Amino acid sequence: MRILVVGAGSTGGYFGGRLAQAGRDVTFLVRPARAARLRADGLRIVSPHGDAALAPALVEAGSVGGPYDAVLLTVKAFSLDEALRDMAPAVGPGTMILPVLNGMKHVDALAERFGPEAVVGCVCKIATQVDAQGRIVQLTPLHFLAYGEMGGAPSERTARLDAALRGAGFDALLSPTIAQDMWEKWIFLAALGGVTCLMRGPIGEIAAAPGGRDFALAFLDEVAAVARAAGHPPGEGFLTETRALLTQEGSGLTSSMYRDLREQRPVEADQILGDLLARGRALGVATPLVAAAYAHLSVYGAGLPGR
Repeated sequence: MRILVVGAGSTGGYFGGRLAQAGRDVTFLVRPARAARLRADGLRIVSPHGDAALAPALVEAGSVGGPYDAVLLTVKAFSLDEALRDMAPAVGPGTMILPVLNGMKHVDALAERFGPEAVVGCVCKIATQVDAQGRIVQLTPLHFLAYGEMGGAPSERTARLDAALRGAGFDALLSPTIAQDMWEKWIFLAALGGVTCLMRGPIGEIAAAPGGRDFALAFLDEVAAVARAAGHPPGEGFLTETRALLTQEGSGLTSSMYRDLREQRPVEADQILGDLLARGRALGVATPLVAAAYAHLSVYGAGLPGR
């Protein structure tokens, strides 16, 4: 199976790197600056599961070739339009597109551009970052990738995909409930991102602050209410686990949005919070805390250099 990984940052570089290390046929579609660094230094992973260094196969926009059997789309949401244009030559009639972007807004964009049949649901759970040396550093042992048909039915193509992704150095799962998995990840990211960005601190500090625990739980309740109204009610087990994570004393847990905010980088506010807010309003669900967090991050984004 020929696999194109769009982006070689912290997420694409990790999963694509592990696939390449396991001998899969993997090519990375990257921008010129990232390509130059990877050609000079290689793709380097620093991980609790073992470090890796490899010379990846690279292509840049305009020289993609194709079609590929699968495209793992790992860019940030604010780079989606450019990525769709660059990867278009890689998408043929039988290509599966696996997006690991946050939220659900990108699913509509992919379906509009390539057709709904091209989209295979995908969820990743991993905490990684690219350090000053250009290495992909895994922050915790969690490295999980789930995928499946959006409608939930088994298919021959996802069985082939599953065979290619399993045994590649990370936890892989062919899920019959991938759409629900994607919604529940969105709920978690929106709650964690909104809480940590609005309060400007990790979960442990928020839980220890006066009213912090109640604030975190109220934020989660708003997000869950939107999902419930949209026809994707979160499971009770998921909610119990998420409530515990959002209120854990002494926890250093933060969101990628908060880490980007602290580093003065763009954040995915529109996709993680703005789209959720818009869906809630359309469904008549009041979300004042989500609205406050989105307004806060919108002000931050407008003040970034170059905006």
